[in-house]
Amino acid sequence: MAAPNEITVSQLLRLIGTPDAPAIVDVCIDADFGDDPYLIPGSIRHPHTDISGLISAHSGRACIIVCQKGRKLSQGVAAWLRSDGIDARYLQGGMLAWRDRAEAPRVPATTVPPRVGSGTLWVTRHRPRIDRIACPWLIRRFVDPQARVLFVAPADVEDVAERFGAVPFDVQGAFWSHRGDGCTFDTMLDEFALHTPPLDRMARIIRAADTSRQDRAPEAAGLFALSIGLSRQYRDDQHQLEAGLAIYDALFRWARDRQGETHGWPAGRGA
Repeated sequence: MAAPNEITVSQLLRLIGTPDAPAIVDVCIDADFGDDPYLIPGSIRHPHTDISGLISAHSGRACIIVCQKGRKLSQGVAAWLRSDGIDARYLQGGMLAWRDRAEAPRVPATTVPPRVGSGTLWVTRHRPRIDRIACPWLIRRFVDPQARVLFVAPADVEDVAERFGAVPFDVQGAFWSHRGDGCTFDTMLDEFALHTPPLDRMARIIRAADTSRQDRAPEAAGLFALSIGLSRQYRDDQHQLEAGLAIYDALFRWARDRQGETHGWPAGRGA
């Protein structure tokens, strides 16, 4: 019988990428992590010895604790957090079980920028439309839920990045930008090793909408229209980003679960 405070790889896979995903905390010891330096998407590293720090960081938020095998470290930390009133579970089988699941993506730890304060810090051009909303969505849902994005004048992106230790993206000449026929969203899927069927479906649409090749994906015209409308609706870039995240949340759920669904009239004729 499954323990009441454990979660399986299949169950966690269904949560990752959604706005209600729990915090994922990797407590693998340094030696184990050094032998296999990959992260479950959206997870953060935290030493199992710093229980008080975990309690402070996750009080009021559900979390999943992950160690190498899903045994003493993750079970002990999860049990300790639960004794403090935190909804904590451990991953059954740990990182080894996640690694053995072919469809479970793993983010190379070396690709995740160092944190500036509580999370990674990114900077791009102001007045975002498509790529500059899609990329923050991908980062927050699959790389760092605490990521902060700064929107500044195009001419000042590089200087802001240098002064504040931010990572520039979707600007010409930056590492995190367009490459060949792809857009910055494609680059991030490549570098973060996040090529999964749902995200690849999204990438096809985002690429077509962002590069004015809407004939390559019928859904791209709709995404383009929504993105332009959103940019006209909000004067504040941060407010626009928060509203735009909901669009990409919905697009992800369609790409993952319902891309084959149709809608017809009269009612009942759609699949």
